Amino acid sequence: MLIMRRREGEAIMIGDDVEIRILSIGRSKVKIGITAPRTVPVSSHEIELVRSENQAAAGILSDGPALVARLLRARVQETPEKSPEVTDQKEEE
Repeated sequence: MLIMRRREGEAIMIGDDVEIRILSIGRSKVKIGITAPRTVPVSSHEIELVRSENQAAAGILSDGPALVARLLRARVQETPEKSPEVTDQKEEE
């Protein structure tokens, strides 16, 4: 990891096309501006973490509809149907 000190208004160049400029420095936050070609994706690390977690979850649930159908069929088979005799007996009691 390269560590550089920069003051407000100073910039860092990455290659020939990407510029990172320090716009302001607050008590606990630093505001930066990034100038890069549209072909270079730029996003925060936290966004990438959430994206990868969402993709992993979507992969797990890709067979979701089939799984729900299997669970419903299993539930229907477990639940015995009430016969009219059983219902009548309960009503008489």
